[in-house]
Amino acid sequence: MELKVEARNLDMRKGWQIKIEEERDKLIRHYANFVLHLRVTIEATPSYKEGGYEVRLVASVPNDTVVVKRWGEKVRPLLVEAFDVLGLQLKEIVRKKQNHKSPKIPGAVSALKTAGTIRRLFPEESYGFIITSDQQEVFFHETSLKDVDMADLDEGDEVLFVMEDGDKGPQAAWVKTASA
Repeated sequence: MELKVEARNLDMRKGWQIKIEEERDKLIRHYANFVLHLRVTIEATPSYKEGGYEVRLVASVPNDTVVVKRWGEKVRPLLVEAFDVLGLQLKEIVRKKQNHKSPKIPGAVSALKTAGTIRRLFPEESYGFIITSDQQEVFFHETSLKDVDMADLDEGDEVLFVMEDGDKGPQAAWVKTASA
């Protein structure tokens, strides 16, 4: 990912540059080869408020450009918020692309499916965990269940699922029983 950082009407601080690089590294981890170019602009905006700033992120992705702008009095929280919003927008774009490419045949299973076993269930909180053959624990939410209800699942049940990166680690995009 190509990164360009600009400072307008102010001097770039080392702490801001470090935070931008940390956030860029997160984007690379989650969206490797998806974000082609990222431009970060920090501008002092005296017309906004006394000592106000604008943080603008422009990310180029295949067939699209995502722009996030945030205004406020302190740069670091603006950077964090702007990168969080950018991450959510990129996640939505990727989700839409995956849904567009996914098979529309009822019962069809993606080639990226993984087998696992229900390890722990928390039906009252609407989530559980699957353990893979390589002992990786994967979170799933009730909304990711296909052709099965939470009440019909038991610990030890074999399932098929598609794994994706979640906010706190691996999670299941969808889950269905292996027998279905």
